[in-house]
Amino acid sequence: MKFKRQRSQEVGVDLTPLIDVVFLLLIFFMVSTTFTRESHLQVELPEASAEPASPAEAEQIDVVINAEGQYMLNGRSLVNNRRETLERGVKELSGGDSSLPYIITADARTAHEFVVRAMDVAGRLGFAKLSITTERETETQ
Repeated sequence: MKFKRQRSQEVGVDLTPLIDVVFLLLIFFMVSTTFTRESHLQVELPEASAEPASPAEAEQIDVVINAEGQYMLNGRSLVNNRRETLERGVKELSGGDSSLPYIITADARTAHEFVVRAMDVAGRLGFAKLSITTERETETQ
């Protein structure tokens, strides 16, 4: 008996569905990723020939805390380091404008309590632009 030989089929993997799935995953991850906004932009401001306006009394709230926990607001010392005194001083200086930048500069040896107190006052008064100044570390080799 003579059997017909079947034609041999080439064995291979069809990559088209795999490529489709990879592209769908790529689209999914691109859509679901949250992009962070950069908070610092280099901006070159236009020039004007007019006289500059007189600077406002407080363009920012600068809270300086020394190692003993004494506060200074924009260069003026407070009579004590109680929360109420700091809050009253910040209210007077800002004039109720909580959109001003609130910058805390503390000595490296300042107790944590005083820095948290300054941050708490900023939170209570609604300041959203809170910054803590630091010094760049020197590289030693």
